[in-house]
Amino acid sequence: MSRLQHRRSLVASGFDFIVWIVAFEVWTALKLLEGNSSSDYYAGALLLGAVAGVLHLLLGWSVRLHHGRSRLASLEEAILLTLVSGAVGLLIFVGNLGPIVVPRSVPVGATLLFLVVALTGRAAWRRKVESAREHEDAANATPVIIVGAGESGYDLVISMLRDPDHEWRPVALVDDDPAKRYYRIRNVPVRGTTADLAAVAREAGAKDVVIAIPSADKQTIAHINLLAVEAGLNVKVLPSPTEILGEHAGIRDLRDINLHDVLGRAPLDTDVAAIAGYLKGKRVLVTGAGGSIGSELCRQIHKFGPAELMMLDRDESALHAVQLSITGRGLLDSEDVILNDIRDIDALREIFQRRRPEVVFHAAALKHLPMLEQYPVEAIKTNVFGTRNVLEVSREVQVERFVNVSTDKAANPASVLGYSKRLAERVTAEFADDEHGTYLSVRFGNVLGSRGSVLTAFASQIAKGGPVTVTDPEVTRYFMTIAEACQLVVQAAAIGEPGEALVLDMGEPIKILDVAKQLIEQSGQPIRIEFTGLRPGEKMHEELFADHEPQDVRPKHSAVSHVPVPSVSDAEIDALPLSGVREDVIRTLATMCEYGNEQASAVAR
Repeated sequence: MSRLQHRRSLVASGFDFIVWIVAFEVWTALKLLEGNSSSDYYAGALLLGAVAGVLHLLLGWSVRLHHGRSRLASLEEAILLTLVSGAVGLLIFVGNLGPIVVPRSVPVGATLLFLVVALTGRAAWRRKVESAREHEDAANATPVIIVGAGESGYDLVISMLRDPDHEWRPVALVDDDPAKRYYRIRNVPVRGTTADLAAVAREAGAKDVVIAIPSADKQTIAHINLLAVEAGLNVKVLPSPTEILGEHAGIRDLRDINLHDVLGRAPLDTDVAAIAGYLKGKRVLVTGAGGSIGSELCRQIHKFGPAELMMLDRDESALHAVQLSITGRGLLDSEDVILNDIRDIDALREIFQRRRPEVVFHAAALKHLPMLEQYPVEAIKTNVFGTRNVLEVSREVQVERFVNVSTDKAANPASVLGYSKRLAERVTAEFADDEHGTYLSVRFGNVLGSRGSVLTAFASQIAKGGPVTVTDPEVTRYFMTIAEACQLVVQAAAIGEPGEALVLDMGEPIKILDVAKQLIEQSGQPIRIEFTGLRPGEKMHEELFADHEPQDVRPKHSAVSHVPVPSVSDAEIDALPLSGVREDVIRTLATMCEYGNEQASAVAR
């Protein structure tokens, strides 16, 4: 096929020449069947077919019909072919008016037959070439559902199928327009409406959805996002025409759904690509790689060309999912996935000594606040001792950069989660004196769309008909996307100083009640909101900075603040209880954090 493509001019010329001869012979035979011609005319038809073929090649050469002047089977080529064949047919018709070589109607019929066959042959050839290109490496492409079968959806399907990187493979369309029920774009069918999104995704085996409705308002996008989140699908959107600034939409215009689409805040751009060069050619290890933050972190790091990306988690199913999302294969038989629990320092040490990572992102943690209030010792084992384990083996192999992923709940902590993450920050600061590397923490708020996030919870409750539960009508939280959080983590390793905690400016806090009302409104269902009251350890309003921390120190980036963190000794950490009455354990954690605040005040002064 590819060899013939390189000889397009010769193939097209030969094809047209043969079709002219066949067209004259076939039309003469049809006249013979009608009894209007004699078998003696076959020789004349052969002669005129050959003459028509020669004339066609000469006229075609003059307008470069067979030399790539226009795209194969395009509208422009069809018009050009019609003009050339019409001129040839007219010349043969006039020439046949003198000595009648064939019946007078044969040149007219043969010209029409030639045009039909020539156009059909070109269309079949083009479809064969495009089909071969579309199916090349299709097995490694990500199956995706496109919402919207309009012009943008059409352009997007074509763009995906022609993409030389074969990154996406459209498997289905959904559209709420009844007139498009049986519509297909390049054999990609409309398989239902937006309400059928979950069922279509299951049938098609898709995990990604693209909203190809550039004119869609925030409510429409949020409604589709709600359906997708409930179905466990990743969502991307095609921007509005003013964002694209182009006539046609393509896969290069796709972006992740963001806070502006759902909550009305534009995403923050930390320009991470400009400074992420420190990852290129490095051995990078991510703990908690199967979690919401860890998996997205791995996907972003993969783009920057590390020499080796090691994904460590204790959940084998989560590792399978993240490996599949990055490499297109989830066989779990390669060294990029590491099954390990950060509580097991001996196993950690063996891995670090053998693999020698140079950059470590520590995202492994227990994070659900109510659960940790019940089991505070588990928080100590994972969030505090587990963090120290990773830090210790990192220091042993002289890791160059270490980033501990923290949370805004570590600022003025009031919960077991906050206490344990604050101590993790302080343990990281204790290791920051290591002369061989930079050890620091990064702190951010609630991550939109992560497992267990408020958006996921509300989507599930709305899908079940409610009620939607909100702790308090006045409670507020800071929100950011997974992409924003991971950009901050990657950037922190480049701009942070040893022992610091970096904090992203996330704008104004948002009322949880407003989020619930907006999602209910977009669902179109009369769902009741139920207030449950703040749970133990929950704050009415989260804080990004502790009372003793400077709140506007931004020496390197306008959206990133730097705060000092006091260290904590091994002796103090070893004194933490690993058993006992729950209330006593929590009280010990709180006391240690209060003492740490006094130390932090001294550091800040």
